Amino acid sequence: MEEESKELISLTKKLFIEETDHELPEHVRTRDMRYTDFKVFARGGVCMIQSCKDNYLGRIVCHKSLRKEFVDSKEERVRFLREARVTAMLQHPNTIPVYDISRDNRGRYFFTMKLLHGHTLHGIFEKLKESDAEIAHEFKLNRLLGAFIQVANALDYAHEHGVIHRDIKPMNVAIGRYGEVHLIDWGLAQVGHKNDPPMTEQEMKAATMNAPTDFRLTRAGQLNATPLYMSPEQVNRVLNLDARSDIYSLGTVLYEILTLENMIEGKTVQEVMDNISHGRFKAPSERTPDRKVPRELEEICLKCVESNPDNRYQTVSDLIDDIRQFREASLEH
Repeated sequence: MEEESKELISLTKKLFIEETDHELPEHVRTRDMRYTDFKVFARGGVCMIQSCKDNYLGRIVCHKSLRKEFVDSKEERVRFLREARVTAMLQHPNTIPVYDISRDNRGRYFFTMKLLHGHTLHGIFEKLKESDAEIAHEFKLNRLLGAFIQVANALDYAHEHGVIHRDIKPMNVAIGRYGEVHLIDWGLAQVGHKNDPPMTEQEMKAATMNAPTDFRLTRAGQLNATPLYMSPEQVNRVLNLDARSDIYSLGTVLYEILTLENMIEGKTVQEVMDNISHGRFKAPSERTPDRKVPRELEEICLKCVESNPDNRYQTVSDLIDDIRQFREASLEH
């Protein structure tokens, strides 16, 4: 029994493109009356997000589908399937449970998942800037750091499974009304191939130069992630990112927790990208001196966002340890 358990763990350790990107069989379709009472509550650049009733299980769920102008795009369909499967396969308390993936009666892909209620971290920041008394009382620094640790836990788990998120930003952190925290939107995730041999430095350079025309590249590789939170490697179109790219993006979120300001400034996308590439930004304590940013947290933040990946935290778990140590020390005083 113990041997079977070990074998199962080894089989599910890593996620691979062969498991995330393949088409659904043609016969997989959902009967018309399973999902009803649709209400649109968000329209993304590519997807439509609705609430609906699952009549089989008697509950309200989140229904995500491609917008009609993208349903015939093979590239977008593959990305959509990857998002659904990566989200489903990363079974962690801080990722969203996926319930179903199928085609509707017109043959269009959709998947259903837990319907979230509450705030995004971005929404919390906006209300804090407006001096919203209720939000300010509810989301003090210690609680925001607790939410940050939960996001980092989800990311650490994903990295162990070979997945790089590539779109970490406050809008992709959801905090529920009962304190639950979810890292969402895995649509730009990088997943490897089962039999990919290590690339030589020369091959990496050649692949990076050809990156914009590589079909398998997700939108993050083509600078369609949110520029303000992208790592220098993403800006410079490095093909195969590693965990340290996500760590940089986590650092930009921590910067915003400390300052309520975007770390990178710029009037144009190009200026923002140049500032990221050259590490041009103010330290948190310099950016907002009136907020009295704790020195230890500033040091943690600045280590995350080093331009050279070798100078950052090398694993998310090391970052989590330092944040926890700060919280414990602050509670003692």
